[in-house]
Formats: sequence, C-alpha cells, structure tokens
Amino acid sequence: MAGAVNFSAGGYRFLPSVFQFSGGAAALSGHAIERVRFHRPVPLKQGFERIERLITEAGRPLTSFCACELRSPAPFTEQGFRAFNEVYVVTLQKWGLFDGKVNPVARSSVCPQIDPTPEPSFHAFSFTVQARDAAPSFVIAGSAEAREGGASYSERTVRYGETSAEAMREKARYVLGELERRLAVFGLGWADTTATQVYTVHDLYSFLADEIVRRGAAHAGLTWHYARPPVQGLEYEMDCRAVARETVV
Repeated sequence: MAGAVNFSAGGYRFLPSVFQFSGGAAALSGHAIERVRFHRPVPLKQGFERIERLITEAGRPLTSFCACELRSPAPFTEQGFRAFNEVYVVTLQKWGLFDGKVNPVARSSVCPQIDPTPEPSFHAFSFTVQARDAAPSFVIAGSAEAREGGASYSERTVRYGETSAEAMREKARYVLGELERRLAVFGLGWADTTATQVYTVHDLYSFLADEIVRRGAAHAGLTWHYARPPVQGLEYEMDCRAVARETVV
C-alpha cells in the first residue's frame, strides 16, 4: 500500500486504495475525527442528506467527511458490487471528495445476516473537526480476506469457499495483518485504537485468544457484528478506529 496522502480540504490524510474507498483516514494536525452512528440504518439517499445537514450544522465543509459504515441487504456479486459503488461515489464527487480516480473516504460495508436492511444504508459516518492538541484519531477501512489486485475475488481470496475452523483462522490472520499494515503506514498500532469491529457469521472463538487478543487487537474490547462482508464468497472482515467523541443520532 502506498504512503499516506494529505487531503487538506478535509483536514485528514488517507491511504490510497481503490476507487470506491481508501484504506483509512487519519486526522491532520489541528484536527480530530468524530464518529456519528445512526440509531437505525438510514437508506443511502436519505443518509447522504442527513450527513450533509449534520456536517454543515457542525460548521464543517463536506470535504471533512472521511469515513462511513454501510449496511446492505445481502452480499453482492462482483458486478453488482461495482455497480453499487459507481452510484455511491456520485455524491462524493459532488462534495469534492472523489476526483474520478482517487477516493479519500475510508469505508466498511457489510450485510447483516439477521434483520438485514431492505436497501443499502448508512450505519455510521465520521468527519473531521478542528481541535488543538488532539490525540491521534483515525479510521481504518474494513478489510476482508481478499488480497489486493486485479484478479477476481475467487482468485485472490484466502481459502476461498472454505469455512472450517482452520480456514477461518487463516482468513482472520490475513485480515489482522492487513489492518496492521495500514496502521503502520500512519505510524500507529493496536495500542492506539479505541475500538475494533469484526464482521462474520462464523465462530471465531477458536482463534480469538491467539490471533486477536494476544496481538492487542482487542485491548479495548471487540465488537462482533453478525454480518457478512459485501461480496459473495467472503466470510470475514474487520476494521478499527481511534475516535475520542462518538454520538448516536
């Protein structure tokens, strides 16, 4: 993954990744990231409208939007996921965030297994505010067990089609390593996080102690969402963050 890139219009730097999202966002000096979670998921169009209003009311530019967490009805096909993302980035382009190639906004996108949303919706979002002497704040985007690259998901997914305890351990090990790589680009580690989230419908107890807790990934606890990653064939996803202020609306 390339080094972090400053996005001064938003008050943060980011890890370049793919067109639909960045690998993570971290507040620039003089700024801090705040997270807002919706009490119930809000459909995409209305969600963007509410986010625009909340950011504006906070006296911040729309370019301060730095991360979001989405919920979808069910995992997409590869083609369906791309089609969804092409709709999603339209608003980011209008807000001056996406230039057609590079997207600074970090994202997690998952699919609840029980009581799913009827359409793609916002679960939470994060944005920067001005803050003096703030502790480092950041959001690392969700990563599933698919390696980066141009091949299809089936070709680059760790233990594709397997869900045994050992396969899940290997998937988790890859995902944790990827999050650690992203943290390291920002000069950070697990000790800097305030929250870690995992998304899977499979049992993780067999590797919870060895692969997650021992490496420090759960030092602030672990939030388990009974949900699937956004693309068919993926089984395990995680993200993490360090945010001092979080609100529910």
